[in-house]
Amino acid sequence: MAKNNYFTVNNITCALMFSLSSVPTYAVDFNTDVLDAVDRKNIDISRFSQVGYIMPGQYQMELIVNGRGVSPTAFSVTFLERPTQGKDAEQSLPQPCLTPEMVNRMGLTEESQEKVTYWNNEQCADLSLLLGVEIRPNTAQGMLHINMPQAWLEYTDASWLPPSQWDDGIPGLLFDYNINGTVNKPHQGGQSQSLSYYGTTGINAGAWRLRGDYQGNLNHTTGNAGGTESQFTWTRFYMYRALPRWRANLTLGENYINSDIFSPWRYIGASLESDDRMLPPKLRGYAPQITGVANTNARVVISQQNRIIYDSTVPAGPFSIQDLDSSVRGRLDVEVIEQDGRKQTFQVDTAYVPYLTRPGQIRYKLVSGRSRNYEHTMEGPVFISGEASWGIGNKWSLYGGSIFSEDYNSLAVGLGRDLNEFGTLSTDVTQSVARLEDETKQGKSWRLSYSKRFDDINSDITFAGYRFSERNYMTMEQYLDARYRNDFTRREKEMYTVTFNKNFVDSNTSVNLQYSHQTYWDQKMSDYYMVSINRYFDAAGLKNVSLGLSASRSKYQNYDNDSVFLRLSIPWGSTTFNYGSSMSNDRYTNTLGYSGTLDGGLSSYSLNAGISNGNSLPSQTQMSGFFSHNSPLANIAANFSTVQNGYTSFGVSASGGATITTQGAALHAGGMNGSTRLLVDTDGVGGVPVDGGRVLTNDWGVGVVTNVSSYYRNTTSVDMKKLPADIEARRSVVESVLTEGAIGYRKFEVLKGNRLFAVLRMADSSYPPFGASVMNAKGRELGIVADSGLSWLSGVTPGERLNVSWGGKIQCVVDITEKLNPDQQLLLPCRKV
Repeated sequence: MAKNNYFTVNNITCALMFSLSSVPTYAVDFNTDVLDAVDRKNIDISRFSQVGYIMPGQYQMELIVNGRGVSPTAFSVTFLERPTQGKDAEQSLPQPCLTPEMVNRMGLTEESQEKVTYWNNEQCADLSLLLGVEIRPNTAQGMLHINMPQAWLEYTDASWLPPSQWDDGIPGLLFDYNINGTVNKPHQGGQSQSLSYYGTTGINAGAWRLRGDYQGNLNHTTGNAGGTESQFTWTRFYMYRALPRWRANLTLGENYINSDIFSPWRYIGASLESDDRMLPPKLRGYAPQITGVANTNARVVISQQNRIIYDSTVPAGPFSIQDLDSSVRGRLDVEVIEQDGRKQTFQVDTAYVPYLTRPGQIRYKLVSGRSRNYEHTMEGPVFISGEASWGIGNKWSLYGGSIFSEDYNSLAVGLGRDLNEFGTLSTDVTQSVARLEDETKQGKSWRLSYSKRFDDINSDITFAGYRFSERNYMTMEQYLDARYRNDFTRREKEMYTVTFNKNFVDSNTSVNLQYSHQTYWDQKMSDYYMVSINRYFDAAGLKNVSLGLSASRSKYQNYDNDSVFLRLSIPWGSTTFNYGSSMSNDRYTNTLGYSGTLDGGLSSYSLNAGISNGNSLPSQTQMSGFFSHNSPLANIAANFSTVQNGYTSFGVSASGGATITTQGAALHAGGMNGSTRLLVDTDGVGGVPVDGGRVLTNDWGVGVVTNVSSYYRNTTSVDMKKLPADIEARRSVVESVLTEGAIGYRKFEVLKGNRLFAVLRMADSSYPPFGASVMNAKGRELGIVADSGLSWLSGVTPGERLNVSWGGKIQCVVDITEKLNPDQQLLLPCRKV
């Protein structure tokens, strides 16, 4: 019976403990007579007697401004008794010492910073002149909350924060890779095996990022003409950093001219380039999109200046690649490699359409250096290049650029105009002068761009970059090829791209048209046509049935390729039944397929079987499959295809990387070519799912989130639905705004262990005072001592040592037994320190 009474009293005590930690508190005087304590003098409740009271000392706390974390890691915050005179001197609370570094992190306006004064030998900030500022410490969660009117802070929005709160990340090493392997066995002849790869290695130190891009391949063929070929090359070495005050990036080393006016070329030197991503989202540019049709499980390779910037496998049917870096500019070469070896090639121009700049803004690029070739050898004279666009009003933009060197010069000038309801238009002209060994070539190139959005009919049209170049006009790349390699080929004459998009909302139908045309002075023309129609509808009780038709024609030099693809998809739960019919080069194929997702969307698969006929060839049955999985260690994909009396092909691909820092290291998915990432720390607890389960922390409690946007306000969270039962996340959401290429670092407050009731007793049979704090070796508070030494503890690990503190210091320690039974109440001796 006594035991039952004991737990009745302590249930009341636990309710009191919970109320103290979860309900807003006010300064009160406690009546200790209601507590069943052996010695009522053995009670330390001073921490609860005044709202916000914190015992003087140092605490690891994260800075939270208006509900949002502004520091990449916790600060060591010192609470001091601030000298106060007058009648309120005895009621003054210890104050947090806000260092100048903390103040800089808050994002105050310049006017607000002028109002901040300092005390304690100019080491601690006084925000009292900023009316409306409220400071609330929370030692249990390790947070220092500062709330203030938005007027004192710089401009922010839902996805953007000012430069003062950007994070350059922590020092570290990184290695990113993308691998594609294929084995092809034709019905007759030797087997071929190929392996291609590309990626980036790098070092981060402060705001600087040192990078090296690489690519290579290995090809092996059996049979009479068999052999092995391999190639590996470092495509460039460079280093860069962000200059937030200038909204620009500084790059040193080997690079490519990414210009909105001039054609790209390789160089070694220095560049200073404004970056729209540093602006609020409403003022930013766009990223290019590549669309096409694959007849089989095909490999899509996108390159610029022979440098691979994208290489991946797509299933048969229409594809759309939308995840290219927004910094990509100029002409891109797109190669679609089918499983049977066929190839289709076309080009896409990704320049701004049109080149307009917002009123009062200036976009600029400055470059100086020497041109280089594929073998990292410098060639040609030293050059200086620059371009800029100025928004001179609400309707007009003036832009231009120049290239100056000893033997090659180019000058461009253009004008952009907002035509209101008639769309936007830009036009420019470029003059080049190239001095070769035996002659000087001069020529002009004209360009016209037009874009119009028709809101009333929910459609838009873009006439992108019509360019006509005279025979003697030369780009810098063409000049270098002519002078050093005696190559005068591929002299462009005419080039333009037209796209039209239309959405029919009432019928859930979208139409996309695209046409690209390129002619040359010395070669045959090339064309690319693409049309796609997609519709979603409900039929026969089935929801979201989709019907799509895509057709493309590519004519590149002497190679023609025509493709038509019809697809019907019928969703059925988490799976989809598909029918496809395609035509390629007078060969017709009909397939039935089945596709679906697994693991909450982390895996996807498809199986297809069909028959092909036509083109004066016998009918052939075929089968293909595709599988992809986003694991915490790598994104992997596998595919196979077999055609009767034709070929059998297998393919695998993987993309991932390794990130190593002083805060920890981890393998991860996503071959990101050295781009931004976030290292998450779960306080040594492994197996914690993060980012929707796409990231799982390793045995050291470290994981890497790779889908992080630079200069955006990113939110990363622990997946509470997939969290194991013995793990508790006291802080499950973090925010970050990282500069380009940064290795961010954020720490979740995670505890792994048992939850249990325990009675803490001193050697003289007394108890630690009411309100004493129980913390683990990492300084995390696991519980608070209540009446008669009772404490509810969470995150307790067998064999660990706990510290019990009151009066501002550790007073005794508790050693947890190796075997714990959470269903039993434990008696834990507390030894004095």
